[in-house]
Amino acid sequence: MRTLQLRVNGEPVAREIPDNRLLVDFLRYDLGLTGTKEGCSVGVCGACTVLLDGQPVSSCIALAVMADGCEVTTIEGLAEDDRLHPLQRAFIEYGGFQCGICTPGQIMAAKALLDVNPHPSKEEIQGWMMGNLCRCTGYYKIIESIQAAAEGKGVS
Repeated sequence: MRTLQLRVNGEPVAREIPDNRLLVDFLRYDLGLTGTKEGCSVGVCGACTVLLDGQPVSSCIALAVMADGCEVTTIEGLAEDDRLHPLQRAFIEYGGFQCGICTPGQIMAAKALLDVNPHPSKEEIQGWMMGNLCRCTGYYKIIESIQAAAEGKGVS
């Protein structure tokens, strides 16, 4: 067992956890943040993507102890009060989601992209998002949603 101290969505958190606790399980079961989904359990689908100190990580293969002393941002941490983050709004307005399983990971990966490149080209979006799989949308609406958020179109 180890005491984990970190910030999750801007809030300080201290919990005693087993050394082998996965970050996705810590977030979902210990903290009740169920927006992060586990899809493949081997770090290749992107559904479990969260930001660890601003960098996208697959939380299904990251140990929670790796986040000790860090800032973790999940999909729940993007909205401010009653206002959705522009990416969340764009995914709704431009149809970038279907069943919702991959959507939190898609949005978190897109946020990491826009944090480093606020105005990516379509090709840059496609390259960045290659690690996030979707079985529903065919990707066109996801890319369109990210472009809309980057351009500030229709995302009130």
